[in-house]
Amino acid sequence: MKYTEEQNIEFMRKAIALSDESVDAGGGPFGAVIVKDGKVVGAAANRVTLNNDPTAHAEVMAIREACQNLNTFDLSGCTLYASCEPCPMCLSAIYWARIDEYFYANDKNDAKSIDFDDAFIYEEIDKKPEERYIKRGQIIRGEAIKVFEKWREKDDKVRY
Repeated sequence: MKYTEEQNIEFMRKAIALSDESVDAGGGPFGAVIVKDGKVVGAAANRVTLNNDPTAHAEVMAIREACQNLNTFDLSGCTLYASCEPCPMCLSAIYWARIDEYFYANDKNDAKSIDFDDAFIYEEIDKKPEERYIKRGQIIRGEAIKVFEKWREKDDKVRY
C-alpha cells in the first residue's frame, strides 16, 4: 500500500463523491480517482448514459484522463480508487494501463443488488467460444496477418 489509511480514505471519498454527483446528473452511480505521487491525475464518473457510450465507465474515463494528463499510456506508479468493484472491462483496462494497485468501496454483490450484474460476463468468459451468447467467426486472416508481420518487422515501434 503506497498511502496511509487516512490518505486512502480521502481518495476513496473523492471517488464516492463523483459517484454521487453522477447520480444527480443522470448518470450511473460510479466514480473513480487515479493518484500518482499523492496527487490526483485522473478523476471521472460513469458517463455511459450521458455519452451514449457503453465503455464510458468511471474507471475507463479516469484512466483516459490520467493518460492525457501524464502524456503516457503507462500508468505504472498509480493507484486507482473506485466507488465500486471494477467490472471485467474495467479490470482489464486497469491491467492494460499497468496501474500498481486499486481499491474499491462497494463490491460486485452491492452492484448486483441495484441491477448492475456482471455475472453474465464472467459466465460467458468461462464458456467455450462456440457456446457464447454472441457468436464469432474468423475471416480473411491471410490479409490481416500481413499487418502483424509488418508490425513485427518495424524497428521503431512503441511496445505496449
